[in-house]
Amino acid sequence: MIIVASSLIIGLFFMITPDIPLEELKKNYANEASSFISLSGMDVHYRDEGAGQPIVLIHGTAASLHTWDAWTEELKKDYRVIRFDLPAFGLTGPHPDRDYRVAAYTEILDQLLKSLALDSVILAGNSLGGRIAWQYAAEHPQMVSKLVLIDASGFSTEKGLPWIFGLARVPVFNRLISKITPRSIIEKNVKEVYFDDTKVSEELIDRYYHFALREGNRQAFIDRTQLDLKGDINVLRKIKIPTLIIWGRNDEWIPVEHLEKFKSAIPNTKAFIIENSGHVPMEENPVETLEILITQFLNE
Repeated sequence: MIIVASSLIIGLFFMITPDIPLEELKKNYANEASSFISLSGMDVHYRDEGAGQPIVLIHGTAASLHTWDAWTEELKKDYRVIRFDLPAFGLTGPHPDRDYRVAAYTEILDQLLKSLALDSVILAGNSLGGRIAWQYAAEHPQMVSKLVLIDASGFSTEKGLPWIFGLARVPVFNRLISKITPRSIIEKNVKEVYFDDTKVSEELIDRYYHFALREGNRQAFIDRTQLDLKGDINVLRKIKIPTLIIWGRNDEWIPVEHLEKFKSAIPNTKAFIIENSGHVPMEENPVETLEILITQFLNE
């Protein structure tokens, strides 16, 4: 018995996945457009590109500002595009107080906008980023001129949480995944949020995997999953600004039926479903989603 237990402990030790130091990640994932700003005790990674009316883009859980690369390349021709890594993710990393409430995220967003001297923006968010975006728009109507929600979270669902969220809530397993993170787990998650697996490149998987291993991000993800992920949907009725809703038809994380829930709750809304697309249509289908954003919403 002692030999078996010892062998198991040794085996687990060799399976431990070490953190990747921040400076190492910066070499591959920061560029000349990257800046870091001190907000709430964190060095928040952001990029501010282009000129014109400002558009702020907020990514979802386990993603980073890179999820908006294709949108930024096109939008920065006519707009000032600002995106950032949320606390717990990307190069920004964990919150010093382990505070991952939506209120904490909207506070960081507000601090960033004020630091950049912005008084009115077009605000777009995907998944958790959409949840942050609609909460912020409801609370700061003077700051947001238009709102874009892409597969946004906030409503409860009978489908339940994605499996990795459920796993992170189990005490024994969450301690394991904070130390042992096979690349195959990240690959499975990326393929879940995409519809077309042929679009999931090795480079894409590596990016998500490397950010998962950023110092502190694994524990931050676990901390975040312990919170109630639903929002106060009554707040949505406060939003009066023009709102665009985009949803991937084949979203496995948040069902496409939630599009109608948001559409019913927000008065001034346009909604579009993207066929052959999963949870991150702006990343998986950037051409189609940009066409809708620009011609059906921004240019009106």
